[in-house]
Amino acid sequence: MDLETSVMELLVQAGSARSALLAGLQQARGGDFNAAEASLAEARAAIGRAHGMQTALIGIDQGAGKIPLSLIVVHAQDHLMNAMLIQDLATDMIELYRRSTSGANHD
Repeated sequence: MDLETSVMELLVQAGSARSALLAGLQQARGGDFNAAEASLAEARAAIGRAHGMQTALIGIDQGAGKIPLSLIVVHAQDHLMNAMLIQDLATDMIELYRRSTSGANHD
């Protein structure tokens, strides 16, 4: 796979993860925790694929500047990092929605 295709695929996977995570938050807000968990699983898989691609690109670059820095590379990295951050927050927020719906006091 060439560099441009790899970067675009990383961008697509990160964007898919972000979309799934935001859908999961909406589902949890509506009380559909099974759907929210499925969305989280979908997002984890997409982030895993994107992270694998990122790792491969880092391996190719080897910190030596072998991969030319372009706006699309920065954009793809930005999308992945945002998706990973949203994943952390969405996981906690979905749990908070679950707790507030059940009225249970959990630690």
